[in-house]
Amino acid sequence: KHRILEIAEKLEYKSSSARKSQVLPVGHHHILALYSYQQELEINDPYYLAIRHGIETQCEKLAIELTNCYLNSTLPELKKVTGVLIIGQPTRELRETACALTDNICFIDFHEAGSQYDAVDIDLVRIAKEVVDFFIQQGASRIGFIGGQDRPGKPDIREVAFVEYGQLKGVVSPDDIWRGGFSSSSGYELAKQMLAQEEFPRALFVASDSIAIGVLRAIHERGLAIPEDISLISVNDIPTARFTFPPLSTVRIHSEMMGSQGVNLLIEKARDGRALPLNVFVPSVLKLRGTTC
Repeated sequence: KHRILEIAEKLEYKSSSARKSQVLPVGHHHILALYSYQQELEINDPYYLAIRHGIETQCEKLAIELTNCYLNSTLPELKKVTGVLIIGQPTRELRETACALTDNICFIDFHEAGSQYDAVDIDLVRIAKEVVDFFIQQGASRIGFIGGQDRPGKPDIREVAFVEYGQLKGVVSPDDIWRGGFSSSSGYELAKQMLAQEEFPRALFVASDSIAIGVLRAIHERGLAIPEDISLISVNDIPTARFTFPPLSTVRIHSEMMGSQGVNLLIEKARDGRALPLNVFVPSVLKLRGTTC
């Protein structure tokens, strides 16, 4: 016992209770969360609701003051802001608003090469390639895409990666790309247009679960069996994905963790004075259910 105490003293070891008593509070921080979309989008797509929940939960855990501000909303009068989160693809106005308040900025659900700011995102390029490879292994020779767009006329990154990789593998044609909004109603209308063709792809990569719910309805109305006649994989794994008919095969994204890690990066940078920007990619996993063989 004496020898152990000597070593502990030499290493300046402290018991867990002693360490807990010396833990300092995070300190007063005020984070502004700027959302690049209107709050109504959270109703149509729980993916975005989960990101906000992750932000709010982590701020509450660390006793951090939080102000949320959505697109087209008036920015409230703010006290000193120690960090800004920008959720979604930032507009020029959002960037200017954030930069005017602080240089401690973190993007969530977006990243860009060479940026001076932190970012928490998902690897949509890898996800798109993983889906193409899966369908090819299942024997698919023609794969279609149904997705949305953040800005009119500008394809989503998962669409770009899907088309480039799919064409390289010889299974994707530009004629099989259908793009609209990120809602179930958009997925329904796009799928109806696709299914109205004489020939259409029998394997589909759908950009989000919300879109896929509308796609499922259109396929059922056409009288096709899933996955025997047509199969599909979507992205996000929202809570309702397991309860569709049949249950959705989807790529699970830990969107709540994206929000909490964004908060952590802001606090860590403010605490340590870190100058080097960090990009954090939250892992994802393919969950195979009833819409694939």
